[in-house]
Amino acid sequence: MTTSERRYHITTFGCQMNKADSERMAGILEDLGYQWSEDPNEADLVLYNTCTIRDNAEQKVYSYLGRQAKRKHEKPDLTLIVAGCVAQQEGEKLLRRVPELDLVMGPQYANLLQDLLKQVEDGHQIVATEPIHIVEDITKPRRESRVSAWVNVIYGCNERCSYCVVPNVRGVEQSRTPQAIRAEMEELGRQGYKEITLLGQNIDAYGRDLPGVTATGRHLHTLTDLLYYVNDVPGIERIRFATSHPRYFTERLIVACKELPKVCEHFHIPFQSGDNQILKAMKRGYTQEKYRQIIEKIRSLMPDASISADAIVGFPGETEEQFENTLKLVDDIGFDQLNTAAYSPRPGTPAALWDNQLSEEVKSDRLQRLNHLVGIKAAERSQRYLGRTEEVLVEEVNPKNPTQVMGRTRGNRLTFFEGDINQLKGQIVSVKITEVRPFSLSGKIV
Repeated sequence: MTTSERRYHITTFGCQMNKADSERMAGILEDLGYQWSEDPNEADLVLYNTCTIRDNAEQKVYSYLGRQAKRKHEKPDLTLIVAGCVAQQEGEKLLRRVPELDLVMGPQYANLLQDLLKQVEDGHQIVATEPIHIVEDITKPRRESRVSAWVNVIYGCNERCSYCVVPNVRGVEQSRTPQAIRAEMEELGRQGYKEITLLGQNIDAYGRDLPGVTATGRHLHTLTDLLYYVNDVPGIERIRFATSHPRYFTERLIVACKELPKVCEHFHIPFQSGDNQILKAMKRGYTQEKYRQIIEKIRSLMPDASISADAIVGFPGETEEQFENTLKLVDDIGFDQLNTAAYSPRPGTPAALWDNQLSEEVKSDRLQRLNHLVGIKAAERSQRYLGRTEEVLVEEVNPKNPTQVMGRTRGNRLTFFEGDINQLKGQIVSVKITEVRPFSLSGKIV
């Protein structure tokens, strides 16, 4: 079978960074002549791009691998790959557990998939998890969308939050140059993309590892400077960025978001806990008071800005009173969206070894109570849209109603309305909002 006849399937778990990595690996495979297969059981190359933030995602990977390992006994030329954070965390242990694997590769090797596959074709079983300098990416990703695209600006993370495995599996911070980022965005603009999301595990740290300082002693390259530098890229009409860290979120960055017309009024800033003692145990490097000040500053300059965040409940030692401090912060701020999770001990993290772990029953109860409040507050925040006219960037047809299209407001609220996708895809249209729900809207074209 020639490469052009071979089919591939990628299953992606986890965050936006993983999705961006999957797009790049898909682009490499298609440059090699592989064709996409919707069904992993019909594919000649199956790749699982994995996440280790939560234990349930990790266990799901092993379940999927078990099925493909059995299939490989019937189809010996099947290429079986595990990429991403589980691959980096487990390394050679993955091969011992699933000896049918051909390639285990950490996230820092996503751009080198072609070279690794050549070694697999030469008969080698490969484990690529050693720290490397990430080379500038010249591949063309297979984008999941033809309207919005991810653009990595910084890889890795230097933070050492006591619960988080990311620094162990994604390595140290490595920023791309502003010129390389802008060049990728310009190419996307030429291809007709309208919206870019700049990505980083800790995007506010962008530029700390790049050379140069200003006359005032500030880093020459920061996320704020990058936004000013790319704001005028032709063809790109909207710019977003994620994920932010409260420790590094500056007033200068907030002012830039206010001043730059293409930067959307949507901020994703995880707070993780509303209690200072828990934040200290998490080694987050800020207080809940500092977090509130950031939100107050954003809303003082952009009153309508959408705020989303992440929160963890049931961290080791968390008391009921400390959990209620998280509820109070959520109630006071009123998030447009909040990603919530019960604490999950991860291998190689300090908190996983502490002896004050909470029971699953306590964690589940707190998660349900937090989610209930999140729904109430999101519904309240949605009310401000009712009767307003919003600019919506049309992305796709509504999969549940083919007569409707769907897109997002500048505040990142998913919006549905009647329309022809062939005429509207990639267009920014004015939509009067006629119905609001906690996390989505409906309306009519004005």
